Amino acid sequence: MPIAVGSKAPDFILKTKTSEGLKDIKLSDNFGKKQTVLLFFPLAYTSVCTDQLCDVSNGLDGYASLGAEVIGISVDSPFAQEAWAKSSKITIPLVSDLNKETAKAYDVLFPGLAGIGDTSARAAFVIGKDGVVKYAEQTATPKDLPNSAAIKAALAK
Repeated sequence: MPIAVGSKAPDFILKTKTSEGLKDIKLSDNFGKKQTVLLFFPLAYTSVCTDQLCDVSNGLDGYASLGAEVIGISVDSPFAQEAWAKSSKITIPLVSDLNKETAKAYDVLFPGLAGIGDTSARAAFVIGKDGVVKYAEQTATPKDLPNSAAIKAALAK
């Protein structure tokens, strides 16, 4: 079960890889400024994850118009995430939760995916400007996608 709506969002500082090198992304940097959509996904280069994040990237204006930044989180290294983003034309920031601490903090760690190890479950959170969780969803299986209409409705409130 993901952390509950109304909870204070666990803060994090995670690495992303940009053309300038490794960069820290800190959730609380958005507090007081904009809402944040956190999309946890199991693994880069998998078909469902690629489809999901390409769709989100293509519809990024819809999130921006609701005053939100979208961040993708997986247990992949920032280097693998960067290569995947380039090859798949994913434009949202992808951050590495390699040690799985953020997935644990949000209670969305998926044990033993396909017998290869623990990953993030597929999950979505809307974090308000105040740092409080406004929407939380973990899909039933890694093949299921979060409800994008419900995410956008939570952003619009």
